Formats: sequence, C-alpha cells, structure tokens
Amino acid sequence: MKKRLGCLHAHYSNIEYIESAFSSYDMELIHFVDPGLMYRVTSNGNFHLEEAQEKVKEQLEWIAKCNVDAILITCTNYIAILQEKITTSVPIIKIDEPYFESICNTEQPQTILFTNPATVNGTMERLKEYAYNHQKSIDIEEIVINNTFDLIMQGLKKEYDQEVSNFLIKNIHNGKKISVAQLSMVDASKEVENMTSKHILNPLEPLILSIVNQLNLNKKSVVY
Repeated sequence: MKKRLGCLHAHYSNIEYIESAFSSYDMELIHFVDPGLMYRVTSNGNFHLEEAQEKVKEQLEWIAKCNVDAILITCTNYIAILQEKITTSVPIIKIDEPYFESICNTEQPQTILFTNPATVNGTMERLKEYAYNHQKSIDIEEIVINNTFDLIMQGLKKEYDQEVSNFLIKNIHNGKKISVAQLSMVDASKEVENMTSKHILNPLEPLILSIVNQLNLNKKSVVY
C-alpha cells in the first residue's frame, strides 16, 4: 500500500521542495499550510507561547486523523514552539533532526547560513540541545544573509536565489564546512555546489534518507 506523509508548513513555498525531494518515491504527500500562526507569534505581543503550542498540537492531531503514516514538520519555528514531546497516533518527523545529526557528525569547523533572522535562535538552540543530548561537540558559527528573505516572501525567487548564490560563492573557500538551514536556500546551494564541486549540506539530503528508512519507501516503477 502506498505510504502517505502529512506535511505541516508555515509557508506555501516549502511545498515544492518536499514534492521535488520525494518525486521518485511511491508515496502520497498531503500538505497543510498555516502562515498565520508564525505571523501572530512574531507580530502580536499579546499572543503567548502557550497559545502557540496549543495551536500546533491541534494541527498535528488534525493531520494525524487524515490517514497518514507519519507527519513531517518543515518549519523550524513550529518545532521550536512545540518544545515538549507531543504524542500522536503516528510518528512526527522534525525536518531539522536528520540535519542536526549530519552537522554533529562533522568534526571540522562549520558555518550554518540563514536568510530569515526569525529562525536563527530557535534553530541554534535546538542544534545545541541536540548536540548536548548526543554528547557531540561542534565548532559552528551562524551567519544571516541580510536583506534577502523579503525577496522570497515577495515571490522573487530568482532574485532570492541569486543573492544566496552570490554569498555562497564568496564564502565557499573559507576552509569551513558550509550548510544552509532553510528549505528556501536549497536550490541556490545545489547550483553553487555544481559550479564549485564543494559539498554544501542542506536539510533535504539527510531528511530524504531518514524518511525513506522510517517509512520503508520504494522507488516508483519506471514504465518504458
């Protein structure tokens, strides 16, 4: 039977990355998008963390009732909001955990890049917590590519990718292992990787392997 993965996003732009990542696997992706929650958290000073946590839990419980085999959360801020371990009838896969595992398995100095300043604190706190819980020591700095994220929010993906690519090209030879923390940065990182033959870690690489193993996914049959 074809496996079904429910995906919870904070922005519609994440859908295409997940669809592309699993396009060769025999599975069904069901997408749930709620940009309003993060907007309220970041813009409404009267919206408390407890309310946000309750909202995310409600979303996850709703998705779990849609006959899915697992739930993927693609927004690191959603994951940070949860904090506590949530129990549902199906497994919850957090997009950043396979990514964190890859980072923690790298011993050389690293740089992790962001374009959205609002995701930095939550992601870095979770990364440090993951490293501590798995007894890993990491040498890492975070850098925000300033004045870039608004481009993707305005639908200017070509311009956004160009800004990310330009930054990567300027910094790819600094001796540190570079990774990009956001799905929106994947296309630009792959382009630069192809140009320079320098590997740039992105969240999709380890995520695909993790989900394929957890759900025991098969490749689609090729019809000639």
